[in-house]
Amino acid sequence: MQTMLRSHNSLNKVAFISAISSLVAFADYLSKKMIVSRVMLYDSINILPFLNIVHVENKGAAFSILSNLGNKYFVGISFIAIAAIILYLSRLPKGIEMFSLSLILGGAVGNLIDRVRIGKVIDFIDVFVGEWHWPAFNVADSALTIGIIIFLFAQIRHGKDTKEN
Repeated sequence: MQTMLRSHNSLNKVAFISAISSLVAFADYLSKKMIVSRVMLYDSINILPFLNIVHVENKGAAFSILSNLGNKYFVGISFIAIAAIILYLSRLPKGIEMFSLSLILGGAVGNLIDRVRIGKVIDFIDVFVGEWHWPAFNVADSALTIGIIIFLFAQIRHGKDTKEN
């Protein structure tokens, strides 16, 4: 009976991870498709005093760094990262750690889809203060960043809990 409960619990966790990561990748894909169809390349639409919608293409990593390495490099790195995340998730972490890894996985898959499909990543969110602009990003980048921050806080918290016990 206990084995059946563990198996059922594992299936629920896999379903949760799949749902969150798929939702992120799907939202990323749809948002990029909408931007490409409605905003000309390099155009900008002001939404709020600190937010523009833009249409830019990123051939590099975050903030366009290492863009001279080529798409094959980033596709390979993406596959390795996704495999590492899935391997880590096979331990079936609990709670917030599982949620954070699901966000990271969905973000990695979202950007990988662009790299495989068109050889670059579509970015469209432009946050700025005055003349200073944060590099443009997308839904996948947001999920990756939020997931990494939550994961780091969970690890720090887990370290404190372990020290106290």
